[in-house]
Amino acid sequence: MKIVAICGAGVGTSGILKVNAERVLGRLGIEATVVATDLNSLHDEADDAQVILTSPEFVTAIGKTYADVVVVENYFDTAELTVKLEKALG
Repeated sequence: MKIVAICGAGVGTSGILKVNAERVLGRLGIEATVVATDLNSLHDEADDAQVILTSPEFVTAIGKTYADVVVVENYFDTAELTVKLEKALG
């Protein structure tokens, strides 16, 4: 399974989402590759992704995808991320 975390530059928000998603997945016992990337590289990374993690401002820029787009409001809230990943992966 592959999860892609995106933000504008591919280092800030996406890096935080990547690290927190890896923590949450570990607690849930789910194996997945989590990749952080910028919006411009999204389609190169996300063609085989099951989930795309993003902030609200990038949702419309994602465009057509077969992945579940999960909007995260608070990047540091692992409880929010847990609920949203469980729903997307369940």
